[in-house]
Amino acid sequence: MADRRRSATTTTPPAGTGAPRVAAASAAAGSTLAGAVAVTVAVVAGPGPGLTGYVSEAGVTDSPYAAAYRIGVFALAAGVLLLAAALPPVLRVVAGLLAAGSVLALVSGAVACSAGCPLPPYEQATTADLVHGGASIAAVAALVLAMVGIVLTPGAPAALRRIAAVGAGVALPLSAATALALLAVGRGGLTAALERLLLLVCVLWGVATATAVALRR
Repeated sequence: MADRRRSATTTTPPAGTGAPRVAAASAAAGSTLAGAVAVTVAVVAGPGPGLTGYVSEAGVTDSPYAAAYRIGVFALAAGVLLLAAALPPVLRVVAGLLAAGSVLALVSGAVACSAGCPLPPYEQATTADLVHGGASIAAVAALVLAMVGIVLTPGAPAALRRIAAVGAGVALPLSAATALALLAVGRGGLTAALERLLLLVCVLWGVATATAVALRR
């Protein structure tokens, strides 16, 4: 009987560390990195306004790098969804937020904005602009809320809570500053810089979290 108990103890893996979760986490990290690289190439090499415009301007229909931008956004959406699938059961609420963020990112990539990606209150926006902009903002908000959710979830793995605490500590003030810049300044260098920093934090958090889940035993 004692041997059986010892055998059961040594052969049962910790919750949330099975091979499928490890595989999903590894795929999430790779997909997120690949998507970030594709979007970066589209932004840097595209004919857009560079550092003074929105990232989404790389996906405008007449841009020669629109396909690369969309592929990158779709890869990022896949990475977020894979990360949701890889999280341990205790983080099911966070997984739901990530799943919602993935769907919103898909909408953002599927609906291209018009030239300049205009947004109110300073510019006249089309319906596509509003759909694209709203989905993009909501997708990032879902990721930031996911970071906060991990920090506040009792029983969440310590490594994931530490990563989320750092991510949320940077992303929350950046989110507030970006929203304020959109309302007070509109499109310009300040808003563009804040947007890029916030997106970078989200990507780094996603890759770090997926890596931590993949390495967890």
